[in-house]
Amino acid sequence: MDKKKITRINELAKKQKSEGLTEEEKQEQFALRREYIEAYKRSLLSQLDSIRIVEPDGTKHKLAPKKTTKYKH
Repeated sequence: MDKKKITRINELAKKQKSEGLTEEEKQEQFALRREYIEAYKRSLLSQLDSIRIVEPDGTKHKLAPKKTTKYKH
């Protein structure tokens, strides 16, 4: 995500706190935030994918995906 879009997100957040947003600005803010979050997720997943575990014998392997468990409430 480029700096112009991040600056725009911040401008909209500031305006929202001070005077409120129009419906069009709310939609723009939502779309920009979604785009920011998706870019952040892609970056994080890329970093995690590049991590390798080095065993004591020198072998390397990728991180295994975490097994999901269902918690009972």
